[in-house]
Amino acid sequence: MADRGLIVMAAIETANRILGVDPGLNITGYAVVERRLGRLALVEAGMIRGRSRGDLAARLHEIHEGLADVIATLKPDVLSLEELYSHYERPRTAILMGHARGVILLVAQRHGLAIHEFAANRVKQSLTGHGHAGKAQMQRAIMAVWNLAEPPEPPDVADALAIALCCGRSLG
Repeated sequence: MADRGLIVMAAIETANRILGVDPGLNITGYAVVERRLGRLALVEAGMIRGRSRGDLAARLHEIHEGLADVIATLKPDVLSLEELYSHYERPRTAILMGHARGVILLVAQRHGLAIHEFAANRVKQSLTGHGHAGKAQMQRAIMAVWNLAEPPEPPDVADALAIALCCGRSLG
């Protein structure tokens, strides 16, 4: 089973729960937010950390199991994630991320979640006003939005929070 590091806020009632996911083969960030009285509230954020090194199939299985556990526990209605982006200098990275995204989409589909995908620059623009914001800027913006004392670590958790927030705002 994957290791789930968590940031937890008490959930009052479930309405429009959105699961934001930042895919990664070693660390997959996730965040669940829900609409409460017309506003988005943080339910939980954390990571699914893979333990298998070098074995792609084992790592994909860990993502599957960890995400299925998050969905079963937190019961989101929607899954949101970034569209696949490929930099011409790193095609192998895009192919490997495609595997992770495929598993994530499969888990969401199997659990009956609506799926919303967003371009990375749209997620960054919606949070910081700048479509090319860096990791540190995203972490600071997430700290401000959710009134966190410290930046979410690792940055994958902040990215998942940003993706969930972007989706929540777009579904308004």
